[in-house]
Amino acid sequence: MAQENLNDLAAFLTVAQERSFTRAAAKLGVSQSALSQTVRNLETRLGFRLLARTTRSVAPTEAGERLARTLAPRLEAIDAELAALTELRERPAGTVRITADEHAANRVLWPLLERFLPDYPDIKVEVVIDFGLTDIVAERYDAGVRNVEIIDQDMIAVPIAPQMRMAVVGAPTYFEGRPRPQVPQDLTEHLCINLRLPTHGGLYAWEFEKAGRELRVRVEGQAIFNSVAMILKAALAGAGLAYLPELEVLEHLEEGRLQRVLEDWCEPFSGYHLYYPSRRQASPAFSRLVEALRYRGLEAR
Repeated sequence: MAQENLNDLAAFLTVAQERSFTRAAAKLGVSQSALSQTVRNLETRLGFRLLARTTRSVAPTEAGERLARTLAPRLEAIDAELAALTELRERPAGTVRITADEHAANRVLWPLLERFLPDYPDIKVEVVIDFGLTDIVAERYDAGVRNVEIIDQDMIAVPIAPQMRMAVVGAPTYFEGRPRPQVPQDLTEHLCINLRLPTHGGLYAWEFEKAGRELRVRVEGQAIFNSVAMILKAALAGAGLAYLPELEVLEHLEEGRLQRVLEDWCEPFSGYHLYYPSRRQASPAFSRLVEALRYRGLEAR
């Protein structure tokens, strides 16, 4: 039988259970005449009568009783499955894969996920650390987290953090007997702790800006790491100057374990954004996560 006749079968079953076109029509929210016509059309297609009608009552025929016994549990099962799907929408489930750099994962994503995950026990979130601009479509990620300036324009970008700043810092022991850099070019005379970009293999050039003037300085030093945590550890040990997100070093600056230089060359810039393809059909789990991560102080692109 054609799929569109499922409603006709449900209408017949309601009449058979209620033993009344009047009560069945009220329950279904249709007119009595329309319901009667629906059942007559069903009987015509099947080739036999399903209901015996009198002026006082309605009762299933033998064929109608048999059909009603068959239909009732099956329609109940369909209703139960639809209810389960509704519950799935209300309690989303599934795995969401996100690529992010180390700082974003530690300082932005995890504090938000720490609050989100207990409320959604059926959602799993996998975070993969990567400093490069990963092709999230090719690598089968649901989303990535990067600064908005390097996100492709065909992506949807949702802010998940306020503006951020970088900081050039060193331990007090490092500055003993050394002049402090006054401009970024002075860094060439200092030991600096480099970041190796895992994706491309190159060393990260430190970026500066002041009054609209932008500079990129390639620094030298004895220590090279591909981890923000290791760069911070080396800086605290006096191994050289480090170029790190301000949020990573604030506590150490306040406690005097690190000292800051070139602060006037480190201007604020747009913070982290969650990005994903504009053509992506969002799952309930992904939609809930996006809304939980969204930073309300800025508008999404």
